[in-house]
Amino acid sequence: MQRRLIIDHHQLDLTLQRLCQELIEIHGDFKETVILGLQPRGKALAERVAARLEVWLGKKIPIGYLDGTFYRDDFRRKSGPIKANSTEVPFLVEDKKVILIDDVLYTGRSVRAALDAMIAFGRPEKVELLVLIDRKYTRELPIEANYVGRKVNTLASERVLVAWAEKQDQENSIWIIDNLEE
Repeated sequence: MQRRLIIDHHQLDLTLQRLCQELIEIHGDFKETVILGLQPRGKALAERVAARLEVWLGKKIPIGYLDGTFYRDDFRRKSGPIKANSTEVPFLVEDKKVILIDDVLYTGRSVRAALDAMIAFGRPEKVELLVLIDRKYTRELPIEANYVGRKVNTLASERVLVAWAEKQDQENSIWIIDNLEE
């Protein structure tokens, strides 16, 4: 298995800073805007984005976590039991601007499932998508992110790993990993 670093800790920090600035430019004080992190991997990114926005705006940003497992179109195709993640949406999205956040945009199927799951919490005024990595040329559905950290070309045999540091002495980074056995 080969790994190739595509974004190091410093670049990732700058990317998060830029994405948050774009959000502030469009959404201002976030008075009518909420954040939904897509479970499981979008949760960590959503928390980091919300934390930065809270520091810069000086106010609490409404954040929730959405799991679209049971809304996936391939849900019944799995051979074994599926373990869903928790959905925690402590607010209604009715007439709000919603920013869905995920780490990697690949086929678009997770985002489609999240859109279906989100409707249980109301009808938003507008929905936007923020992703760290957009895997170009891999979309199976016509879904495109409004805010993108970086677009990358990948092969079907590769995957993108967003590695969030769990301890202070570790660094955040993003890797492309080749899953083919040689």
